[in-house]
Amino acid sequence: MSDFDALAMYEAMDAQRIERGLSWRQVADQMWEQSADLDPQRQGHPISPSTLTGIATRADTTCQHALFILRWLGRTPESFLMNAPADADGTPLPAAGRSERLRWNLAALHDALNTRRQEQGLTWVELARQIRCSPNQLTGIRTAKYAIGMRLAMRIVQWLGRPAAAFIHPSRW
Repeated sequence: MSDFDALAMYEAMDAQRIERGLSWRQVADQMWEQSADLDPQRQGHPISPSTLTGIATRADTTCQHALFILRWLGRTPESFLMNAPADADGTPLPAAGRSERLRWNLAALHDALNTRRQEQGLTWVELARQIRCSPNQLTGIRTAKYAIGMRLAMRIVQWLGRPAAAFIHPSRW
């Protein structure tokens, strides 16, 4: 399994920011504007520039925040896997209109993970060892309200042998 390279995603985002002559505030605004028709209905909190720049320090981001960036870049999660084959661009993300936001379906991700775990006769501890995380991180996906780390999400989809896009959908929330 290849790890998701959040730093490479950050560098791609920064390169686009520089190429377009944008400040980090303008990048955050453009990402939020991708779903401009949804935002007045939701009255959510816009993505913060510090959320974007903090990726360089944390070397990870939540799976939901990554979707803002990937959508803005027009890239797939698989295109940022370390040591991935050259043809590992992945299945394109679903199209989302201005009244939608891309979201991970964490319940479906957990269901697929649990089903395959049971098919293989693995305990959560054994599976966590294979995916390189804690058992609590895996079982907690079932009740996760918003997000998990993008590196973990991508290790899971690779273990499942499915594209990330299979668990991502346009949503009005």
